[in-house]
Amino acid sequence: IESPNGTVVAVQIAGLVARRIVCWAEAGGSIGTGERFGLIRFGSRVDVFLPLTATPRVAVGQTAVGGETVLAEFGGVAGTPLVRVS
Repeated sequence: IESPNGTVVAVQIAGLVARRIVCWAEAGGSIGTGERFGLIRFGSRVDVFLPLTATPRVAVGQTAVGGETVLAEFGGVAGTPLVRVS
């Protein structure tokens, strides 16, 4: 995911038991702030990698709620629009 503040990487990882993840995002499409781009089910997870300039607002291992939990801020500004690229 490309943003004016750098690249954010979100890796959806299927769990060992159910292996259920869904990704609605399309290469070249855009993702707005707070918009859900996929679904994690039954023990699956998402690893999020942020640019060094980001200030995390969550702790490692904390449960996050899609569209509600602010993961990080860039330069003190939360809610920067993101654009997904291939």
